[in-house]
Amino acid sequence: MKFFTKEVKIALVAIFAIVVLFYGLQFLKGLSIFADDDNYYVKFDDVSGVAASTPVYANGYKVGVVEDVIFDYSTSGNIVAVMGLDKKMRLPRGSRAEISSDLLGNIKINLLLGNDPLNSIAKGDTIVGSTEGGMMSKLGEMMPTIERMMPKLDSILSSLNTLLADPALAQTLHNVEGITRNLDATSVQLRTLSATLNHELPGVMQKTNGVLTNTQELTGKLAAIDVNAMMASVNQTLANVSQMTQKLNSNEGTLGLLMRDATLYNNLNATMVSADSLLIDLRAHPKRYVHFSIFGKKDK
Repeated sequence: MKFFTKEVKIALVAIFAIVVLFYGLQFLKGLSIFADDDNYYVKFDDVSGVAASTPVYANGYKVGVVEDVIFDYSTSGNIVAVMGLDKKMRLPRGSRAEISSDLLGNIKINLLLGNDPLNSIAKGDTIVGSTEGGMMSKLGEMMPTIERMMPKLDSILSSLNTLLADPALAQTLHNVEGITRNLDATSVQLRTLSATLNHELPGVMQKTNGVLTNTQELTGKLAAIDVNAMMASVNQTLANVSQMTQKLNSNEGTLGLLMRDATLYNNLNATMVSADSLLIDLRAHPKRYVHFSIFGKKDK
């Protein structure tokens, strides 16, 4: 009788498929298929979200997975999680485990390593576990504070609505818009002025250079003047003027006598009066002073 009949072949294929499915599920769960990890036990009061294949991390590095979660009926409902850790992993005495979750709700176990590297926890020992306060617990702690802030927030929102409804705010925004337009126009004018200056600056600089050149020439000419000789001449002229003024104020000379001798002034004045009278009489009676006759006869 032939052993590998059709039925035997079908049974062998089914068994192989079951084995592959089992190990495939183990692999998808993150459990080691061929490696034999060291098992440690963690005692929790609450393992919400922890299940087989939950990753275990130490200092942010994955060192194993949770292989099983066992409810301990003998000790007031404690729950024990079986961790399969890498054989190279050593747990210092005083280490503990903590359940944590991220913002997406993914659960993991963090190993908080102790400070005694010389003494390690033996394989199969039990360590203490706890639950980290996640975002929801922190939010729950913040709820009383939020409730106390709600009336203030409502008052602030009411004040803000009142402010937004005030026509003065719209007018202010309108004024700001006008100021912005004016600033834009001013900016355009400044750019135009800057372009004009840039265009005319070479000519201005050339004229400035010419002025500086003339100034240098004038400075050179002024430096060439003998100031001492000029000042000596000016002082001599002032001395002569002073001497002439002194003579005018004295009785010396014709001008001094004319300016200070009253008798001479009166005589001159009388002489001028007499001369004036003589001219008047000459105009009135010219025959008294001029005698002219054809026949040479004199009037008596």
